[in-house]
Amino acid sequence: MLKPTRIWTEVDYEKNGKQSGWLMLPHSVTRSAYGMIAIPIAVIKNGNGPTAFLMAGNHGDEYEGQIALCKLIRAIDPARVQGRAIVMPAANFPAAMAGVRVSPIDGGNLNRCFPGDPDRGVTQEIAHYIDSVLFPMVDLFADLHSGGASLAYLPFAHMHEGSDPAVNRRSLDALTAFGAEYSVVWKHADERFAPGAAVKRGIACMGGEFGGGGSVNRSMLANVEQGLWRMLKHMGIWDGPTQAAPATRYMSIPGIDYHVHAPDAGVFEPATNLGDWVKAGDLCGHVHFVDDPMRTPVPCYFKRDGMVICQRHPARVERGDCVAHQVVAGADGGAPAGRTGF
Repeated sequence: MLKPTRIWTEVDYEKNGKQSGWLMLPHSVTRSAYGMIAIPIAVIKNGNGPTAFLMAGNHGDEYEGQIALCKLIRAIDPARVQGRAIVMPAANFPAAMAGVRVSPIDGGNLNRCFPGDPDRGVTQEIAHYIDSVLFPMVDLFADLHSGGASLAYLPFAHMHEGSDPAVNRRSLDALTAFGAEYSVVWKHADERFAPGAAVKRGIACMGGEFGGGGSVNRSMLANVEQGLWRMLKHMGIWDGPTQAAPATRYMSIPGIDYHVHAPDAGVFEPATNLGDWVKAGDLCGHVHFVDDPMRTPVPCYFKRDGMVICQRHPARVERGDCVAHQVVAGADGGAPAGRTGF
């Protein structure tokens, strides 16, 4: 039996017009016995039509999506909407306010907490509300990320592939409409992740990694803003003007063996740059030991052929830290049917 949420809101998801309010999550602490965590949410609705759920701040130190959604909330005109957009710019609100990946309250990583549980703490409660209340309303879910404090990315939009070909096709269509330079298909949909939970419910979904290093990149922010408007137009939710989408290059991430992890703790020196094409067995980098200068640096190697799309941002590493990951050409190792732009 599905547990009821304890989160409440005065926002009416069925009301026409533009509303901006909060999801109120009960949180009793010493400074506020009957306190609430107020998580911002906006609903823009006009008549009947599809619903898009746009979310950022899944990780609190990833900023391009947070800013883009705040700007969209202010800019969108309900008179030009047909259907509904539900917008959460700071989903893991405690993490977003602290500028960190995981919640400072319970250490929860929202993107590892789905489907959530209202009895297991703040982050699980947020995941449970999204999964049990918001997801059943929506036709398309967009989950916007960037590299945060620990990673640097070549910007790309992505989708998580599930077992239903029809859902995958709708997701790929939304990905194409978004119009990023790179469109990446993750070949696994982990149900603990927000996109994996959405796919499990039969919802088309896409997202992306835009920027990194815990800063805001102007050009990547502009790409997110333009892509959101194009995607809403593709859905039939927005009838206003949009910029034409550039040709996209379809890529995929087949599995975990396209990631490289630090073999020891130390200072990581990369041997490649973002955008480099590498072969299995090529050097990824060395871990140096500045506390023991005579110790020989430890190398790590790529396990697969592919393009380097992500690298670790801070030089200090612990054993097991991801220092790079790759993509390969094509959503399925080749051009998807009816798609061009490689």
